[in-house]
Amino acid sequence: MKVHILDDWFDTLRGLPCFDELADHDVTVWTDHEPDPEKLAARVQDAEALVLFRERTKIGAELLTRLPNLQLISQRSVYPHIDVQACTDNGVMLCSNMHSDTPSYAAAEMTLSLILASFRQIPQQVASIRAGDWQMGVGRTLRGRTLGLYGYGRIAQAVAGYAEAIGMNVQWWASDAGRARAQADGCNVAESREAFFETSDVVSLHVRLKPTTKGIITAADLAAMAPRSLLVNTSRSGLIAPGVLEAEIARGRIHAAVDVFDAEPMRDTHNILLTHQNVLPTPHIGYVTEDEFDLQFSDIFDQINAYAAGDPIHVINPEVVH
Repeated sequence: MKVHILDDWFDTLRGLPCFDELADHDVTVWTDHEPDPEKLAARVQDAEALVLFRERTKIGAELLTRLPNLQLISQRSVYPHIDVQACTDNGVMLCSNMHSDTPSYAAAEMTLSLILASFRQIPQQVASIRAGDWQMGVGRTLRGRTLGLYGYGRIAQAVAGYAEAIGMNVQWWASDAGRARAQADGCNVAESREAFFETSDVVSLHVRLKPTTKGIITAADLAAMAPRSLLVNTSRSGLIAPGVLEAEIARGRIHAAVDVFDAEPMRDTHNILLTHQNVLPTPHIGYVTEDEFDLQFSDIFDQINAYAAGDPIHVINPEVVH
C-alpha cells in the first residue's frame, strides 16, 4: 500500500524497530505539519493509508473528500480529532487500538517529572547556574505532601504508585463510577470535590477529553486550591474551562505545570502560561519517548498489515467494507 505518515516532526520512526513492519509498503514520511486541508490533500493525493501521530492533524470531511484513493486511517488511542462519520461517508476505514490494558508510562513519568521540577525549582536553578549565578531560591520537599489525582484511570494509577514510592499521600476524585472503583480498590477518596481541591498540595488531571468532560475543571475548583499548591495537566487543555487557568495564574496564588494547550503547537510567546514565573510549560511531550513511539506505532503498523491482508483489526467504523 501507499502509506503516508503525517507529523513525524523529528523523523523518529525510521530509526525505530517497528518501522521494519512497513517493509512491504511504499512509505512517505512528512516531517512538518500542514494544517490546511487543501494543501495537505495535495501532498497525500496518492495515499491509500494515512498514519496519524496522535492528534497532531485534524481529519474531517474537507480533507477526506479530496482523497479518492484513501482506504485506511491507522492510529492509536482516542480520536476526538477525527470525524468518524466523514470517514464512513467517504469509504475510509478508521482503525485505532484503544490499548485498554496498557497505560502510557511515559505520560505517567512526565507527570512525576513536572511535579518534581516544579517543587524543586529545577528549571530556574538550571537557568541560574548557567547564567553564572548559584542558588536562586529554596524548593519544597514532596514527602508527606498530598497528591490529588483527578480521574481513576490507568495513567493516574501509575502516577499514584510513583508518588507513594517517594512518600506522598495520595487522594482521589473522579466521576461517580470512578470514585466507586477507587473505593472498591481501597483507595483514599476525598470526602467531597471541594475538600479534594482544598487539601491537595498537588492536583494532577487524568481524564479523557470528551463532551461530558470538557471544561470540567472550573474557576471555583482552582479558587479552592491552597496558596502555592500546584495544578498539573498532562491530559488535555480542554478539561479546564476556557480562560480559567490563565485567570487564576494571573492572581499569583497557585502554580501550574502544563504539557497541553488550547492551541498546539503553542506559538504565542506572550501567553501567560509561557511567561508567568509560577508556570512550568512543556510542549506536549508526555508521550514523546522513543520507547512509547515504538510501542504505539507497532500497533499502528500492525493495523496496516492486517488491513492489507484482508483481515482488519481494531476497526472503529466496521460498516466500511472494502
